Amino acid sequence: MTTTTGEFFKVVIVGHVDHGKSTLIGRLLSDTGTIPPDKLETIRQACADAGQPFEYAYITDQIREERLQGITLDTTQIFFRSARRDYAIIDAPGHREFLKHMITGASQAEGAMLVIDALEGVREQTRRHACLLAFLGLRAPVVVVNKMDLVDFREDAYTAIDREIADVFRALELAAAPPIPIAAATGENVAAPSDRLRWYAGPTLLDALDRLPKPAPLTDAPLRLPVQDVYRVGGARMIVGQLAAGRVADGDRLRLLPDAGEVTVAGMHEFGRERHAAECGENVGLTVDGDPDAVRRGQVLVARDAPAPAATREVRGALCWLAGAPLERGEPLTFRCATQEAPCRVTHIRQRMDSASLLFCEADAPRLYETEIGQVVIATERPVIVESFARTPALGRFVLERQGAIVAGGVVLC
Repeated sequence: MTTTTGEFFKVVIVGHVDHGKSTLIGRLLSDTGTIPPDKLETIRQACADAGQPFEYAYITDQIREERLQGITLDTTQIFFRSARRDYAIIDAPGHREFLKHMITGASQAEGAMLVIDALEGVREQTRRHACLLAFLGLRAPVVVVNKMDLVDFREDAYTAIDREIADVFRALELAAAPPIPIAAATGENVAAPSDRLRWYAGPTLLDALDRLPKPAPLTDAPLRLPVQDVYRVGGARMIVGQLAAGRVADGDRLRLLPDAGEVTVAGMHEFGRERHAAECGENVGLTVDGDPDAVRRGQVLVARDAPAPAATREVRGALCWLAGAPLERGEPLTFRCATQEAPCRVTHIRQRMDSASLLFCEADAPRLYETEIGQVVIATERPVIVESFARTPALGRFVLERQGAIVAGGVVLC
């Protein structure tokens, strides 16, 4: 048996409401031995006391309002372990009005599962979620055809969904591996092959998850360290942040972007523990020689002698509009990327697309409507540091705010 490393592989699970995401997660937790038997028995007893059949979704939907409404209301991370590795499943809501939470969850993920009800087939939210996964760079999701028991495990029902989702994936340029037929409620083909699906020769769901490649870390890329905050510790000022790319070590000479200042790393700490080096993904506190007062939240530290992005007041990107009131070209908004914040306006909506039908709507549009995706140009009032999402995700994804509320999520295209 392969041992796990303790490093979580993050997978977002999405799908139309009631297509069985929570039940599937509960089944994964049960079949991998993540849920202790006594907890399962407690849930079974609670269901019996309420006169309800046992439901695996109750393992994940612990919030009272979620049980009452029968839907998942927020993005939640659930942890389990296979024989190969440790997982953090990001459970994203399926309702249209919860797209903001779905985008937030998917932006943290390294892989994705798209769940489709075998009886209902591909729905509007299915297409919209596939579009958003492509939009966020998750280009090879595992597709699950759930509730095969409701169609008597028929191959023709599975094949019809396979053809339909393949058409959607081709339009989005997503990788189209064959879907995995399962019945989460009874465990068919989730962690072990099913005799009821003998016509299917592919992997179980758990096998397919274990085969998902983990993205290579950006450890060998040039240093990118967005400054989260600056604290005074004793007589020194400590710069705190998470490395978005690269490495940093004692003695490194760093530039402050978008300003022209420079500092040298004098010391490094992690929760009170002294360090001498750190790399991509780690949170560190740095003390520096130079003018520590020149460092502030929102700056990005880069190596002095390595290539670095130029400060810009114009961001070209693609965004998904999430608010009921449309985006009006030129209206005042707030741009947030990593720890950066700047007043901004969308000066051009080069094109807009419906995220469910995947149809092009309009070029050079004056406004963008709820759940539409637009290619835009954003003008910021002060310089910001961004890179393409494909190059440095932490500096390549952003949100827009209107009067303090998030109204769009997007990715930098250049």
